Amino acid sequence: MSQATGPTPTETMFSADEASRGLGIELVEHGEGTALLRMTVTPAMVNGHRIAHGGYVFLLADSAFACACNSHGPVTVAAGADIVFVAPAREGDVLVARAEERARFGRSGVYDVSVRRGDELIAEFRGRSRSVRESAAGGTPHVPPGPTEPTEPTEPTEPTEPTKESR
Repeated sequence: MSQATGPTPTETMFSADEASRGLGIELVEHGEGTALLRMTVTPAMVNGHRIAHGGYVFLLADSAFACACNSHGPVTVAAGADIVFVAPAREGDVLVARAEERARFGRSGVYDVSVRRGDELIAEFRGRSRSVRESAAGGTPHVPPGPTEPTEPTEPTEPTEPTKESR
């Protein structure tokens, strides 16, 4: 007798990822610390050189990274990422991003993602992850405000006259 199971953490996260799904990115397979995503380069993804804009290739790799690092359960976000573009992708190309966990330690992790067109390497991506702590109320993770988001309301300041030193 088999027991029904709910969606995995990766499936739950990806189903809520409007950005990735809106670009036609598909979650092909996933497991603990791994994910395989697929995307077809559309005309809207091509830049002025008639090649895929690097931002879309990065987004595909980043989405695969997100699926892999969220496979363990706690909400996990990117702490940083790098990409090396090896070859151009073109309109109509089907790109596949395979993410693999390299290390997990404490609340941090390191993941590598290869983006390929068939057997040809298009880009190599390395992502660094950080699991987010749950709030004291439980359930909802606390994500601190970004550097451009004030933590408290600020009052407008009056312009000041430039000083001799600032001229």
